[in-house]
Amino acid sequence: MSGIATPTCANSSVVFPPTPFSVTVLQKKARPAQASAASLYPYSSISEEAKKLGKKAQAEFPYASEVTQGKAGKIDMYSPKFYAACTTGGILACGLTHTAVTPLDLVKCRRQVDSKLYRSNIQAWRTISRAEGIRGIFTGWSPTFFGYCAQGGLKYGGYEFFKKFYSDLAGPEKAAKYKTAIYLAGSASAEFIADVALCPLESVKVRTQTTIPPEFKGTTEGLKSVVAKEGFGGLYKGLYPLWGRQIPYTMMKFASFETVVEMIYDYLPKSKDQYGSGVQTTVSFAGGYIAGILCAIVSHPADVMVSKLNANRRPGEAFGAVMKRIYGEIGFGGLWNGLPVRIVMIGTLTGLQWLLYDSFKLAVGLPTTGGSALEKGEK
Repeated sequence: MSGIATPTCANSSVVFPPTPFSVTVLQKKARPAQASAASLYPYSSISEEAKKLGKKAQAEFPYASEVTQGKAGKIDMYSPKFYAACTTGGILACGLTHTAVTPLDLVKCRRQVDSKLYRSNIQAWRTISRAEGIRGIFTGWSPTFFGYCAQGGLKYGGYEFFKKFYSDLAGPEKAAKYKTAIYLAGSASAEFIADVALCPLESVKVRTQTTIPPEFKGTTEGLKSVVAKEGFGGLYKGLYPLWGRQIPYTMMKFASFETVVEMIYDYLPKSKDQYGSGVQTTVSFAGGYIAGILCAIVSHPADVMVSKLNANRRPGEAFGAVMKRIYGEIGFGGLWNGLPVRIVMIGTLTGLQWLLYDSFKLAVGLPTTGGSALEKGEK
C-alpha cells in the first residue's frame, strides 16, 4: 500500500541488549538465529500461564471455599462452641420435622391402639377434620414440638460428644478399624440421656392423640394432670419401652447414615470437600432417607408397645404384666400395625432431619456429617 513503509528484520535498527561478553548481534555480522515467539512476544507465554492458573483456581475453588467457610465460622472442632452448635442444629432438626408430621403420627398412634378405627390414612384425616376441623389433624403438636426439641438437641449434640469420646478412648487406629462400633456406642449413649427429657412429653402426646376427644388441651395441662393423678413417676411409666424403641432406632439411624454417606462419596468421582453445599446436603438427605427406612423397621414393634402402654396401662399394673397382657391381646402380627405409614413418615422425617442438621452446620462454618474413608487418589 502507498505511503506505508514495511520494515524488514534485515534493515531493522533495533539493537538487542548486550550479552555478558559485550558483543551485540549486529557486531557479529552473522545471520541472527530465529527467535521464538515466546522470547519476542512474552505476552503470549503470560497469557498461556494465566489460563493454566485460571483453570487450577477454578478446580480448587470448591475446596478453598469450604476451607474459607470453616475459618469464617470461627468454631473449632470439638470445642464448647462446636457442641453448642450441634445441639442447636439438633433442636431445629428434630423439633421442626416431628411437628410437621404430626398428622401422620396422629393417625399412626390411633391405628396402633385400635387397628379397626380407620380404614386408611386418607379416611382417617377426613373423619378427624369433619369432627374436629383442620386443627384436629394436628392434635398433639405442642408436646411433640417441645419433647423433640429437647430430645433432638441432646441426641445430636450428645452423639458428636460421645463419638469423639469413644474415638479418643480407642485411639486413632482402633477408632478407624471399629468406626461402626463407635457410631453405635455414641448414638446409644446419647439417646439414653435424650429419652429422659423426651419421656414426660411423649406420655402427654400419646394420651392426647389416642383419646377421642383428646384428654388434654395443652402440654402444661397434660403434665399437671398426670402428676396430680399418678405422681411424678407417672410421667416416666413409658421410659423402658421408649428406650426399647428409641435406642435401636437411633443406633440404626446414625450408624447406617454414616455408612451410606461414606458409600455415596466413595462412589462419586470427586472427594467430599470438592463438592459445594448443594451436593453435600443432597447426599445428607439421601443418606438420611435410607437410614430412616431401616430405623422404622427395627423400632416399630417397640413403637407399637409404647402407644399401647401409654394408652392402656392400668393404675398399679407392673411393667412386665402390662407388656404380657398387651402382647396377648394383639399377638405378633399386631406389633406391625401401621408399619407402611411409619416407613413413609420416618424415612421422610430422618431425611429432612439430616438435611436441616447439616445445612445448619454448613451455615455456621462446620463440615457436614460423614464422608469418604478414602482419598480419591487411594482408590
